[in-house]
Amino acid sequence: MTKIELLNQAWVKFVSNWSKLAEQNGYPEIESDPEWPSPCEFSANNKTYWKPVEIEQALEFDNVGRAMDLIIDPQYSALFCKYYADNINAEHNAGPLQFLQAWSYTDFERLQQNLIGHLMMKAKLKQSPTLFFALTDEDDLNLVVVNETGEVWLEYVGKEPHKKVANNLAEFIEQCSPVL
Repeated sequence: MTKIELLNQAWVKFVSNWSKLAEQNGYPEIESDPEWPSPCEFSANNKTYWKPVEIEQALEFDNVGRAMDLIIDPQYSALFCKYYADNINAEHNAGPLQFLQAWSYTDFERLQQNLIGHLMMKAKLKQSPTLFFALTDEDDLNLVVVNETGEVWLEYVGKEPHKKVANNLAEFIEQCSPVL
């Protein structure tokens, strides 16, 4: 299997396990915002909830790569181009985290803009490009993919990655447990 196939398999399994947990314990309730709609939203019992939904159109990060003159690691694209969702909570032996996700196509565009800003900051600091994909419970500490190697590292904002946690995203996701 390729790295992308492994990533897709791990991510689909993780989201499926998260969804089973949500079906058993209740999907996260949200306050619907007509200015920020999402295909993830659904209503039941006069309340609004969300759940991950597969993205039907083809999304990609090629425009980010062109803007920054680099090829974005394809496993990173695969993580963000499979589902629309709110951030998804998880637990890893390194601690609790939230997988970032795009809420809608508009949010996907915002994610791309934020990634360009992050990559510009890394270039200005003369640091290797990293791709953020998850937040930890510690301020300014993110999980990133090192674009050149595909490895997953912990990284403080504005700093070099400091602790490797997995060889690739698929391996990292397989080490995570879903949390509501």
